[in-house]
Amino acid sequence: MRDFRELKVWEKSHMLTLDIYNATGGFPREELYGLTVQLRRCSASIPANIAEGCGRSVEAELGRFMLISMGSASELEYHLLLACDLGYLDSRQYREHSQKTPEIKRMLSTFVAKLRNRKC
Repeated sequence: MRDFRELKVWEKSHMLTLDIYNATGGFPREELYGLTVQLRRCSASIPANIAEGCGRSVEAELGRFMLISMGSASELEYHLLLACDLGYLDSRQYREHSQKTPEIKRMLSTFVAKLRNRKC
């Protein structure tokens, strides 16, 4: 078992989640159960799955949860684009958040590759 708080990828994804919560606070009320919750859910899923994976005793399970986090990051990329296209995020906010997401995905991918290489 690992302490997820020690992972840079968890820290970055947690900070992104906090940013997403702040950014979605100004979304229209009619989006409260729509895009607002979708953005919050998929962003929070990234660090949550990293934390859950770190609580597993088998590295293969840790890798699986990292891949789930990567899927949530891809979902976040789309929801950010949708929020921008709908005018809920301005171009600066969209750029800021959408640039952080691929970085997190790269970090997750590197982490998974290192886990796989350890098996060989």
